[in-house]
Amino acid sequence: MLHDPLANALNSLKLYERTGKNDCKISPASKLIEHTLSVMKDNGYIGSFEKVENSLGGDFTVKLIGKINNCGVIKPRYPVKMDEIEEYEKQYLPAKNVGVLLISTPQGIMTNETAREKKTGGILLAYIY
Repeated sequence: MLHDPLANALNSLKLYERTGKNDCKISPASKLIEHTLSVMKDNGYIGSFEKVENSLGGDFTVKLIGKINNCGVIKPRYPVKMDEIEEYEKQYLPAKNVGVLLISTPQGIMTNETAREKKTGGILLAYIY
């Protein structure tokens, strides 16, 4: 039984990346995982990904490019204001301007830099570097 599909997906990406694989299969598929993967693709951490439909909700096939050193979810999912984002950057990222925090905002899932530009807060989901 899966308790946190996003945590399982990011853990799969990290483990496949460490073992040097080129492709990763993530199951089951969800909209949260799809939006997270699209933000990761836009920031250059993964290559392309595609959703494969099946009777169990679907799977994602992700092309890895060797850019992920570490990634994971942030539990519990803290609500964060715009001016508090920097505190969480210091806590979860190894250095300034290294990696991104993924934040779920009313405008959708975005990185910490995009949330700061749009002057919005949200809920912390994950970190990637």
